[in-house]
Amino acid sequence: MELEIVIRLLLAAFWGALIGAEREYSGKAAGLRTTIMISVGACFFTFMSEWIGGAGNPDRIASNIVTGLGFLCAGVIFRSDSHVTGITTAATIWSVAAVSMGVGAGYYFASACAALMILSILTVLTFLQDKIDLINEHKTLRITFKRSDNGLEKCKELFSANDVKSKLITQRRNLDHVVLEWQIHGPKKNIESLYATLLQESVFEELVL
Repeated sequence: MELEIVIRLLLAAFWGALIGAEREYSGKAAGLRTTIMISVGACFFTFMSEWIGGAGNPDRIASNIVTGLGFLCAGVIFRSDSHVTGITTAATIWSVAAVSMGVGAGYYFASACAALMILSILTVLTFLQDKIDLINEHKTLRITFKRSDNGLEKCKELFSANDVKSKLITQRRNLDHVVLEWQIHGPKKNIESLYATLLQESVFEELVL
């Protein structure tokens, strides 16, 4: 029994480390140590659930792991004015815990399959996502210009010239300036060309892409 406990904890740490290494390499908030801690913790909670709950109620603690992880996942999601980051990392935390619960319950093969699939999604599909962005990349563009300049029409003109689709999200005005926020999309090379063109325009005082 003691050896089985050690094996399960080590397996949980191994799968957590494997997935965490990819997150660490990508510079994400939940890196190597975080995912290992989540894996070992979820695995041990599964042990405790079986031991404390007994045969009649083995999911006594384990059923609350998913709920508890919601608070941890929320901590790695960040939202700016119109951009959200950390959702993939939050989903990874949730998935790693599920794998470790499987290990803790003794389902080694299923856990290994799930861990390898998660790792494949985080690595292989990143290349596919990059290929999709080459064809159609989505960006949020914030432009600031003086109220006296006709910046709105200039933006539309440059978007059309660079074959970039656009949608005006917000428009804010103060005493001297106008701030426009656009949702733009198109081939990556077109967006890069658009940004280079915008930088050369003296009308625009600030650009954030």
